[in-house]
Amino acid sequence: MQHPLHASGYHPPFDSPLHRLDGRTKLLAAVAMVLAVVTTPPNALAAWAAFAAMLIGAAGVARVPPGYLVRRWLIILPLLAGAAVLPLIGPRDVLFLGMPLSRAGLIALRSIAVKATLAVTAMTLLAASTHVADLLAALRLLKVPAVLVMLVGVTHRYLFILADEAGRLKRAADVRGYGGRWLWHAGTIGRMVGVLFLGSYERGERVHAAMLARGFDGLMLAGGHAPRLGRWDWATLAVWLTALAAIRIAA
Repeated sequence: MQHPLHASGYHPPFDSPLHRLDGRTKLLAAVAMVLAVVTTPPNALAAWAAFAAMLIGAAGVARVPPGYLVRRWLIILPLLAGAAVLPLIGPRDVLFLGMPLSRAGLIALRSIAVKATLAVTAMTLLAASTHVADLLAALRLLKVPAVLVMLVGVTHRYLFILADEAGRLKRAADVRGYGGRWLWHAGTIGRMVGVLFLGSYERGERVHAAMLARGFDGLMLAGGHAPRLGRWDWATLAVWLTALAAIRIAA
């Protein structure tokens, strides 16, 4: 398994103040940021700017490159494409670039775009500053149901198996001269997807059998004493939550 920044080709020092915080601190801070953002009124531009400043500051402390954040932001483009029809719904009471549009629709589109950007940035910073093992440990210590924690861990691990299967299929197609750039290749692509699904399913069955042979009983929980949050964790969490609450109340 790779850290998400490693998978993107960037190798950070993993020694920033944000990286050294406990996983529970970062998880609670990220969830609080998302809740504050999504409950902020649509016209609270100053509050959105304050939230963005907090995230930019956190990214600077963690030394996460801006390009990495921008690439992760691209996942909201389908959401924005679907929300782009909102200005076309309702009374056309405003002109935008010479086109009559709905003012309420434009406000809703802006709200969705800003809130999605801030929420994705918060979760991206959480993933960039926390290893998956630490994140799973934080979920366990926060009393998240053990089955859910196990599912998250297994899903993350299986994604690498799926990517490996897809890479082998792609290499096999390339050595046979398959380009896959034209519409009439859709049938071949569909068959490749089917082969990928069946191969991944069979691989998953073999992995499950291997886990059972090693004593897997349905849970992947590490024992041991739960560490206490340090003073820097409590101080960081208190400052972060206080700032979020102040901004949200002011909005």
